[in-house]
Amino acid sequence: MNQVIMYGADWCGDCRRSKRLLDELSVDYDYVNLVDEPEQAVVAEGISGRKNIPVITFPDGSHLVEPSDPELKKKLEVSELL
Repeated sequence: MNQVIMYGADWCGDCRRSKRLLDELSVDYDYVNLVDEPEQAVVAEGISGRKNIPVITFPDGSHLVEPSDPELKKKLEVSELL
């Protein structure tokens, strides 16, 4: 994994918020829409160990689930993705 991947759905408010922040910060990421690709929900749950979304993975192998904007921005800064 060499970039950020976000697993989410358009009906999810936290997903829309995190996606908006990634877009505003011009972060290069792949968006996996779980409505269009429901089979990927198993992948997201396998990463996080729970059903909550968004699940955002990072190149270092770490992930965040339902992060706040400050938490997501700090992780991007620490990961030198900004």
